[in-house]
Amino acid sequence: MAERDQQVYPLAQANGHAKSDVESATVQSAELRRKKKIKCFAYIAAFAVFQTIIILVFALTVMRIKTPDVKLGTVTVETINVGTAASPSFSMRLIAQVTVKNKNFGHYKFDESTATFSYGGMKVGEALISKGRAKARKTRRMTIAVDVNSNGLSGNSGLSSEISRGMLTLSSHTKLSGKVTVMKVMKKRKTAEMNCTMTINVASRSIQNLNCQ
Repeated sequence: MAERDQQVYPLAQANGHAKSDVESATVQSAELRRKKKIKCFAYIAAFAVFQTIIILVFALTVMRIKTPDVKLGTVTVETINVGTAASPSFSMRLIAQVTVKNKNFGHYKFDESTATFSYGGMKVGEALISKGRAKARKTRRMTIAVDVNSNGLSGNSGLSSEISRGMLTLSSHTKLSGKVTVMKVMKKRKTAEMNCTMTINVASRSIQNLNCQ
């Protein structure tokens, strides 16, 4: 009988080890599943953050519509005639390059407009700017010719002084009204405005201090 009792104890001990191994395997399996879920949630969260960043960058760059810049690129004096300080007058023909810089990711289609040239706040000439289109992220360049003269001026003492110095100061203004189209679905009207000043050296027939805003 004593020998039989001694044989029972090792079997009970073995069953205890087996049960412990099963419980340990179950715990490890649960821990692995928990870690996998955490990794899965981390991947989902990272992907969501990445997508949010992409959308924000897209909205702040591609979909953000800016007002195009319009300026006078270059101006040359083709012909010029100037009176005297005692009898001040001028007439000239200018060849100007108008640039339309489109900073958008969609084209800018603008309507027909005019560029007005002034002296002392009074109009002395104007030129037609034909309607056109500036491609996305490109600069459209157009050449215009304008005849400028002092026929409409009266009693301008500043003109006599400038003719004596051999310098004439002109200003130019224009507005371009058009529509920016991005990806053929988003459209927005934008008006580009130009204000330029320039000094004409009568003796050399050259443009000095051309400044546009």
